[in-house]
Amino acid sequence: MTEAIRIHRFGGPEQLQLATVPTGEPASGQVHIRQTHIGVNYIDIYFRTGLYPPASMPFTPGLEGAGEVVAVGDGVTGLSPGQRVAYVGGPPGAYASERIIAADRVVALPNAVSSEQAAAMMLKGLTAHMLLQRVCAVQSGDRVLIHAAAGGVGLLLCQWAHHLGATVIGTVGSPEKAELARANGCDHPILYRDEDVAERVRAITGGAGVRVAYDSVGADTLATSLGCVAKRGLLVSFGQSSGIPPAIAVGQLAAGGSLFLTRPSLFDYIGTAEELQSAARALFARVADGSIRVRIDSEWPLAEAAGAHERLASRQSSGSIILRA
Repeated sequence: MTEAIRIHRFGGPEQLQLATVPTGEPASGQVHIRQTHIGVNYIDIYFRTGLYPPASMPFTPGLEGAGEVVAVGDGVTGLSPGQRVAYVGGPPGAYASERIIAADRVVALPNAVSSEQAAAMMLKGLTAHMLLQRVCAVQSGDRVLIHAAAGGVGLLLCQWAHHLGATVIGTVGSPEKAELARANGCDHPILYRDEDVAERVRAITGGAGVRVAYDSVGADTLATSLGCVAKRGLLVSFGQSSGIPPAIAVGQLAAGGSLFLTRPSLFDYIGTAEELQSAARALFARVADGSIRVRIDSEWPLAEAAGAHERLASRQSSGSIILRA
């Protein structure tokens, strides 16, 4: 048996209820993990509210965590009891003290990465890798726009893009977040409540716009993002913290200068074990060499998952939020 957060009906944070559930034994190709830390992400809110429907009800939310291997099922190689590991993906189920998950979603943790860091960055860090290396191969001299630059994904994107030699422009909601973003590689923080974002981006880039705009906010920002992209540039919509992004008519892409638009999902880029392992190695290397620092906004006991969701939804957090199992 293990403690886990269960959701019996869609709704607010109050639907996150602590319960005791069976753990079971790992089947062929599975790993039993005793978790120490769990990542909290906007996708968990989407599942909680029913925007992303789970396979069945009730269910346990969460898509990333870190801990120690307890046991492995038949056919599992490269993982053994006592080994420190982290994972991302699979069906929801991370908000628990222990869980069983497919071995092809699990990676071994190097000494340079703590369990807290891993839980705080697996989903966000691999998303940053996907956005900067796979969706658009950002290079030295490129100009990029990052919305929510002081958030969990935003801080990692700013640092990694800066490491690649890009000029980083980011939107933030307060002077304090502007300073945080600047300290993490954002060359030009923009206070979106006080400034016209598109005008500032055009001014910073000499009227040209950015090669790529990364938009995790959605409803409030997508139209603005479109106005920030240079000719033949790319708008990447990968989140919707402010609501579902509005529809864009195909003709708007032509009018903006032969623009490209994509809506990537991380799990299409780490769908195989080989893809996951390769991306994780790249992420861990950036942590080990110091070019990426993982900022943890706050840590909450598993039983207080509702408070963690409230903190994330408030848009007051800076960095990642994690649960302590």
